[in-house]
Amino acid sequence: MRPDTLYEVAAEEILGGTTLGDDLLQEFLDKFYLSSSAQDRKQMLEQEPPLQAAAQRNALYGAVAEYLSRQYRLGPGPAWCYAPERFLDEPWHTCDRPTPGLIEFLTFSSPAEFRHRNIFTEAR
Repeated sequence: MRPDTLYEVAAEEILGGTTLGDDLLQEFLDKFYLSSSAQDRKQMLEQEPPLQAAAQRNALYGAVAEYLSRQYRLGPGPAWCYAPERFLDEPWHTCDRPTPGLIEFLTFSSPAEFRHRNIFTEAR
């Protein structure tokens, strides 16, 4: 079953472990993309996901909420996604083996909503 909200993704991740979180996040994104209503999409991001033990996940959920809000013209993003705990102090390149070339690519291709949180990933 696909999670209905970003909150549900994070809550299930706490219960099931980080491997499950990535699969659930993808399922949530599928459901978000298929939604035909801006109001439904906004509600899917509204409730603050519970904080994780891993700072990277907390920042990731903030970035996802802000990115989706801007891409789908839902506004600037829910207020919770701008909390200090939704930002990283150290850069995180979302790849298994960061080479200098890959780091450079990720640094320049990351969407602004991720980059300003110190998360470096592919554009999509």
